[in-house]
Amino acid sequence: MSLVERVKHALTGDDRVDAEQLVARLDALQRFLRVTDPYLPDNDLVAAHTLVERAGSRLALSQDHTVVALAGSTGSGKSSLFNALARLKLSPVGVRRPTTGVAHACVWGPLEPANRLLDWVGVLPRQRFIRESALDGDDEAALRGLVLLDLPDFDSVERGHRLEVDRLLGLVDQVVWVVDPQKYGDRVLHNAYLRQFKQHSDITIVVLNQADRLSPSDTEIVVTDLKRLLDEDGLTGVPVLATSAKQPGMLTELRDALEKTVAERQAALRRLAGDLDMVAEQLATTIGPPAAEDEVDRATVRQLSDALAASAGVPAVAAATASAYRHRAIASTGWPLVRGVRKLRPDPLKRLHLATDKPVAEVEAPVSRTSLPEADAAQKSAVGLSVRAVAARAAAPIPQVWAPALSTASRSRLGDLPDALDRAVARTDLGMSRKPIWWTVVGLLQWLFTIAAVVGLGWLIAGYAVRILGLPAFDNPQVGEVPLPTLLLLGGLLLGALLAVLIRPIVNLGARRAGRRAEQRLRGSVTEVAREYVVAPVREVLNGYAQAREALTVVRSE
Repeated sequence: MSLVERVKHALTGDDRVDAEQLVARLDALQRFLRVTDPYLPDNDLVAAHTLVERAGSRLALSQDHTVVALAGSTGSGKSSLFNALARLKLSPVGVRRPTTGVAHACVWGPLEPANRLLDWVGVLPRQRFIRESALDGDDEAALRGLVLLDLPDFDSVERGHRLEVDRLLGLVDQVVWVVDPQKYGDRVLHNAYLRQFKQHSDITIVVLNQADRLSPSDTEIVVTDLKRLLDEDGLTGVPVLATSAKQPGMLTELRDALEKTVAERQAALRRLAGDLDMVAEQLATTIGPPAAEDEVDRATVRQLSDALAASAGVPAVAAATASAYRHRAIASTGWPLVRGVRKLRPDPLKRLHLATDKPVAEVEAPVSRTSLPEADAAQKSAVGLSVRAVAARAAAPIPQVWAPALSTASRSRLGDLPDALDRAVARTDLGMSRKPIWWTVVGLLQWLFTIAAVVGLGWLIAGYAVRILGLPAFDNPQVGEVPLPTLLLLGGLLLGALLAVLIRPIVNLGARRAGRRAEQRLRGSVTEVAREYVVAPVREVLNGYAQAREALTVVRSE
């Protein structure tokens, strides 16, 4: 295969860029940026944002033109090469640095259609030239659509010139690197530029200019060494051509390569595809492989809920519920004579502003604040540690660049937690709105025993009164050897006391169950707060990470 054929194969081959697939990759990159912009550092996304903006602008401009830049150092002869390719003296030639700080452009074909493209590239109108003969059907017609740029020297002592080169190299469709036999191994050229173009080998050509100064054997030696350096730069297979602006015959291979590039109209797409590959490689550090667990696990949520429950006073409310159950049970099932005394004692739940006659879900009025004490320093510290643990656990299986976003998300609503927990406790149905049936049964029995004792007492008092007044004594019925009034008095009192003693373990058991039930319901309410105020923001970031990973997979597809 001849050198020209190898160049043509390198520039075309069978790897044409599918425009629809390229647009799909760009759309995926935009999705990636939309998802990650709120979470990732701006510095990590600058290149991607720049590419999206540049790609949109380039694809909206002329697709009939291919922008090719001649880039090189001072003395490489790129301006002479530019003039030789144009067959006109368009760009000033000099060996003193800097020769010029602006780019010159030569358009093969009408200038007007290329003006918008040149405006976007940033070539001044007075530095734009045209090859009129391209319209006349001569041998320049094969380059119709070519926009050739002569860039400033990248090694200029003027910093502004170097910045202009860097800017233009980010916009052009193809780059022809011009080197000379003396400085082809320049470290700045290879380290600062060529190695940065390893993703763009399919739109890169390297020419050894001024080859007419070398013998054929020396030219072959230099070209071979130049290829070795390019291999080290990651540009294996990039065409290397020997040229000379003074020998028109030595420009044939370069002109053929440019003609092929213009005919294919793939350079712009290949440039964007290469940029996408490079950006995707840079973004790969922000997205890891699918993890077995990129979710907040239950153990971490449970730890957070425990800390929030302690901070919200759940143990105190559970204990108060148990005490309230015991207080209300004794008040309902105790002796009627002492119930009034029991009712004078404050209800434990009422002291916390948690009492209600019906389930909270049925109450439409706003829920007032409770009287629970504020969390102490230890409890607040435990909450802070648990919140950080949620973020740390979520960040463990994914790249650490997401850790700050997860930490920020976990603490985003930390200031609202105290009020949310208080409302959750106040709204929780503690199961104390209904009186157990057995309380009513026992209460009726106590009333029955009390009435019997009162009747017996009254009967006995009446009998004593009759005797005192000298009236005939009552003939009291007997139950065995015991008079009925005495039996009613003593039986009512003893049975009431015995019933009170017998139900005390039942009341204590019910109080413990009521406390456990209240604690379970309160912990459920606290867990909902934890999920809404801490876990949900973290999961939103994790969902963004999953979407970003999916989008980047499309960006990296080829």
